[in-house]
Amino acid sequence: MSENKKVSLADLMRGQLAKKKQENKGGENLKNKDLATKKLQSQQTKKPNNQRRRTGV
Repeated sequence: MSENKKVSLADLMRGQLAKKKQENKGGENLKNKDLATKKLQSQQTKKPNNQRRRTGV
């Protein structure tokens, strides 16, 4: 650290975000490929309530 430069927090965050985006771009095809083509599942897992039919109301 021979140079003592003052870096604003915003500049530091921008640099880290750019670095993170570069890392994600490299491994994007390997990790997120399965997530993008994931098979959809039914969201209707709850059994219907047939209490009225059972009680005859």
